[in-house]
Amino acid sequence: MTDSPVRRLDADTVLFALTRVLDPEFGVNIVDLGLIYDVTVTDASITITMTLTTVHCPAGQVIVDGVRAAAAAQCTEREVDVQVVWDPAWRPEMLSAAAKEQLGWAPADE
Repeated sequence: MTDSPVRRLDADTVLFALTRVLDPEFGVNIVDLGLIYDVTVTDASITITMTLTTVHCPAGQVIVDGVRAAAAAQCTEREVDVQVVWDPAWRPEMLSAAAKEQLGWAPADE
């Protein structure tokens, strides 16, 4: 039996998968919330650098677990490392236009 080759995977594919992870408090995906700072994919691992809206986010572990699961589902042969950082701190300005609209923070035509 031969080893199967590691499936080609890029950061954009992982980032797209992360759009399925919702912040349960806002009901908005974490990519549009601006919580994902970086996605790095190598042959051996997927590393995601992210933040949360606050240090004391009550849904923090649920979100991190969702990130880990969404990334791992893209390629089970790779180790997934989720790094939560606090610098730079999350700010509402990090919201995408779609998230602002979804939250009612911006007019639809903006």
